[in-house]
Amino acid sequence: MTFSIGIGPNIRKSAYFDATVRDGVQCFSVYNHMYIPAHFGDPEAEYDRLLNGVAMWDVGAQRQVELTGPDAGRLAQYLTPRNLAKTRIGQGRYVPLCDHDGWLINDPVLLKLAEDRYWLSVADSDIHLWAAAIGREKGWDVVVSEPDVSPMAIQGPKAVDVAAALFGDTVRDMRHFAFVSTALDDMPLVLARSGWSKQGGFELYLMDRSFGTRLWDRVKDAGAPFGIGPGAPNDVERLESGLISYGADMRWQDYRANPFEMGFGGLIDLAADHDFVGRAALERLAAKPVARRRTGLIVDGNPPLPGHPVRLTCDGADAGFVSELAYSKRLGATIAVGLIGVEFGDSSGALTVMIDGVTYPARLHDLPLVT
Repeated sequence: MTFSIGIGPNIRKSAYFDATVRDGVQCFSVYNHMYIPAHFGDPEAEYDRLLNGVAMWDVGAQRQVELTGPDAGRLAQYLTPRNLAKTRIGQGRYVPLCDHDGWLINDPVLLKLAEDRYWLSVADSDIHLWAAAIGREKGWDVVVSEPDVSPMAIQGPKAVDVAAALFGDTVRDMRHFAFVSTALDDMPLVLARSGWSKQGGFELYLMDRSFGTRLWDRVKDAGAPFGIGPGAPNDVERLESGLISYGADMRWQDYRANPFEMGFGGLIDLAADHDFVGRAALERLAAKPVARRRTGLIVDGNPPLPGHPVRLTCDGADAGFVSELAYSKRLGATIAVGLIGVEFGDSSGALTVMIDGVTYPARLHDLPLVT
């Protein structure tokens, strides 16, 4: 069955939209109210390029929430239970965000550009509205906005060679999550050693969308000797690597999760003396054993990929849910991630998932599924 997606003014185009259409994008998804490429016609080749070479991705839909003003740092700290006190300018931090009941509502990377300027590079939810409302209700001197910033990612084992060809060999010494404000020719951007894959790479945060096609072509030309090609954030690789996807693995209201269940306990600083959203709820959660844990699974048979979470059962009893499945050619099996009740984690009972009315046996597997 083939579907199409309508292109209309209610969904925004990224700075690289025209370049991706010209270069053969075959499928879009919608993320943060924007079109984001899903693949360019050969998902298997794009997966192989990510694992063995280098891929370039339009991730302009990875929107930035900018906090500026004297109380920018104060608001940034209030939004996350992670202690930001030692965060330096030029350093990124992976920061869980929770609501007042302790449920995760996003898991952005925070970039500290100055003492009075921060970006939250957010997953798929309207965090700018959340941050703006909190800042205004607190009466803090901070402006919350969405800046003209359009990320592009280069990912894969040869990404560092492409980055070096563009910016010089100093990029080879950049630490993970470090970033620098720079320019490529006359195109202003922030260069970060980060990206949504375990294969390593960089993100180029273009700070003027009018340069979108020009930057795309500049990266494409620099990467040509290394076999660069277009692609998109890869669900198979992210499942193999155990990466978390907000909106898939957990989302507010349905399929909710708290940070302890998702393995973020080490990022929750309850010993610090500052307040943050959800502190009281997280203190209560931390005082009792975690009820569910994140796990990988191998699913037997040849199940269809439903594109939505499905229930996980153990001997017929509700045991949790599987958030996403994909076929891994590296493992030669269908793999999945999900949340399982801790009482079922060491059970000898039969785990199953039901998809389209058919039951498929499943086995627990440590994360990451591929090391």
